[in-house]
Amino acid sequence: MSSLNPRQQEAVFYTDGPLLVLAGAGSGKTSVITRKIAWLIAEKGVPSGRIAAVTFTNKAAREMKERVQSLTERGTTRGLIVSTFHNLGLRILKQELAASGLRRGFSILDQTDSKEILKEILRQGESEKDLAAVDAVQKRISDWKNELILPEEAVSHADSDDALRAAMAYQGYNRMLRACNAVDFDDLILMPAQLFREQPRILEKWRHRIQYLLVDEYQDTNGAQYELVRMLTHPEGRFTVVGDDDQSIYAWRGAR
Repeated sequence: MSSLNPRQQEAVFYTDGPLLVLAGAGSGKTSVITRKIAWLIAEKGVPSGRIAAVTFTNKAAREMKERVQSLTERGTTRGLIVSTFHNLGLRILKQELAASGLRRGFSILDQTDSKEILKEILRQGESEKDLAAVDAVQKRISDWKNELILPEEAVSHADSDDALRAAMAYQGYNRMLRACNAVDFDDLILMPAQLFREQPRILEKWRHRIQYLLVDEYQDTNGAQYELVRMLTHPEGRFTVVGDDDQSIYAWRGAR
């Protein structure tokens, strides 16, 4: 800890409730997270398998885990989760297959695959306008999923012909995904959050599984990711998030 300044040390040692660290580029935010994980394991006695750290790229997650391993005794990080939000969601779905309505070996569709399914659905519409709108419809469906809005709610709140067309396509699209035992990228956050909302027993299991949660680049979280954090850490508030408002680059996909 000697390499940290007093404010960084304060952030590492604080575990009495939720902690938000706001700091600029190059100020050592990630160092705070990695040293806090090491400190939780070595000094607070939190089992590494009960700690999860989340960031936004697989590369950042790998680097973070390597840094934690360099700060701790060999073997003490076994079971530690360091991943992206989407990989954490995937982990939850794989362990809760029956409850989530998926079957073993389910597929994860990329944006191109999703667009092809939407084209098939929109082709059944009454005009070429429907098919030409596929990019806008795909973006709208993604926005809905990132705010945890399900198809039925999207249909009931549609306030224009275009919104209703997109909401109806959303319904058909989700039905097609489930029939194919598939999910899209946005489902990896939406479905675990929906599962936690609807099945308190499963939520309690994962709250027990993740006793402390840390989030890097918190300024880039969207509504669904925020809700996942909120549900996993409520009511004790065992979490630390770090970020910088001035570095937010994902507003276009719902970060706020």
